[in-house]
Amino acid sequence: MKIALAQLNYRIGDFETDTAKIIETIHKAKKQGNELIIFAELAIGGYPAKDLLRNPAYLNACEKALHEIASACCDIACIIGAPIRNNHSEGKHLFNAALVIEQGEVKHTVKKTYLPDYDVFDEYRYFEPNKDVHCVTIGDTKIALTICEDLWDNGVDNTYMGDIIQDLAVEKPDLIVNIAASPFSYTHHQTRLDIMRRAVLRTQAPLIYLNQVGAHTDIIFDGRSFVLDSNGDVVTVLSAFEEDFAELSLVKGGFQLKEHREVYLPGSEIAQIHAALVFGLKEYFTKSGFKKAVLGLSGGLDSAIVAALACEALGADNVFAILLPSKYSSDHSLKDALDLVSNTGCNHHIVPIHSMVEAYDETLSDLFSGLQPDITEENIQARIRATILMATANKFGYILLNTSNKSEASVGYGTLYGDMAGAISVIGDVYKSQAYQLAEYINRHHEIIPTNTIVKPPSAELRPDQKDADSLPDYELLDSILYQLIEQQKSGQEIVPLGFDEEMVLRVQNMLNRAEFKRFQAPPILRISPKAFGPGRVIPLVAKYPS
Repeated sequence: MKIALAQLNYRIGDFETDTAKIIETIHKAKKQGNELIIFAELAIGGYPAKDLLRNPAYLNACEKALHEIASACCDIACIIGAPIRNNHSEGKHLFNAALVIEQGEVKHTVKKTYLPDYDVFDEYRYFEPNKDVHCVTIGDTKIALTICEDLWDNGVDNTYMGDIIQDLAVEKPDLIVNIAASPFSYTHHQTRLDIMRRAVLRTQAPLIYLNQVGAHTDIIFDGRSFVLDSNGDVVTVLSAFEEDFAELSLVKGGFQLKEHREVYLPGSEIAQIHAALVFGLKEYFTKSGFKKAVLGLSGGLDSAIVAALACEALGADNVFAILLPSKYSSDHSLKDALDLVSNTGCNHHIVPIHSMVEAYDETLSDLFSGLQPDITEENIQARIRATILMATANKFGYILLNTSNKSEASVGYGTLYGDMAGAISVIGDVYKSQAYQLAEYINRHHEIIPTNTIVKPPSAELRPDQKDADSLPDYELLDSILYQLIEQQKSGQEIVPLGFDEEMVLRVQNMLNRAEFKRFQAPPILRISPKAFGPGRVIPLVAKYPS
């Protein structure tokens, strides 16, 4: 069997564009002599469609798109993911399905069994789980057709008391196909390979894993579809963060590629993070219909990184950096910001805020009479800056980029309606210690982020001689504790035996818990880690948190 793999980028709800792209790819595969073409999970309609799945007009559009796609499948079979209605009176009103189309008709429907409801996933909210597992046959080839999580979870749930891959192995499939919508994190590629290799070794059948590529606000799909032979060895890996099309023939025990392809290698953790952030930022603008970004450029590391990423993703001409010095801003910060502007070629403007801060102080002097200046006045500076940035965004039709990092977001080291403002948080899933590595990576060929920006002590510069270290532990220590609390989801009492000071752990844990109300109001964050703030980590705002 000659098979084409179609790793495409979909836009949720854009039925006209996506359907045309799918049909065009089917015609291409057919013209080149392929007998089967494979698309990703929920390619029809896009993923995650969330509560659009409750909208009858959306579901009708899915069915219309399916009919058009099926009409194009003459003399070539197609495997494609789509939501389909559950016509039974019991259970949820939809199935997450993989459809086998031949000669213009849906010949087989395979429904997803394991519906993830952890982290960013909420499939059990919409879909009814499958309860019947069987292989399908296309031509003379018996295929164990599965959908993403079905090969990840070998446990049991409340509906299916079995082991999917073991039950499919009994039928001795010639091929495993797993269609997926698996989001990116910098740990995920190897995990996918390990999970899929386990399925191969249990069935002795080669495997095709077909993933989506694209980004939908916070969630990034990296693609990196791959093929394994019956020994579990990698035959090929498709591109990361871009559409790809590959052709191969199923032969005994594995595959023969139509033409030589370089096996994609994921690169270092920081290289993957960099690629994902650039891609996610570009996708956000492309799919939202905006072209230009504005951000506040302080001369510090975080805003410099965001500016550099934005210039790479959008082009320097589409990035507008505003420098907003106060009386506490150092000369070197202004110079560092201007050096960054020079290095990237982005547009810039300088708006001093000293007079505005004085106006606020005078206006509030009676109300605050007899009280000493404190964090209140510091926050006013941040909010003045946000007002100017938002005014610029409104006036010129730009999108404001948030520049806060994950360390700051974790412990509440940011001002609501101030430096936490923005439509999208670019590095809100990047710890400060990772930000230093990211800056060095951005500078790998030549200096983009000024060296002084990287080496100077970090500071918000909201009071004389302020340093982050005045309020926070050393970032390496802070991030190590936060990683255990957030990504590893451990309690403080579980972390202390790992070699951390108990008082420090409890301090960090308390800061993390107390900042929940701020994160609830923060912009969506480009997700690059296994556990990002946002829909993948839902914590009550008012609670007594365990220690």
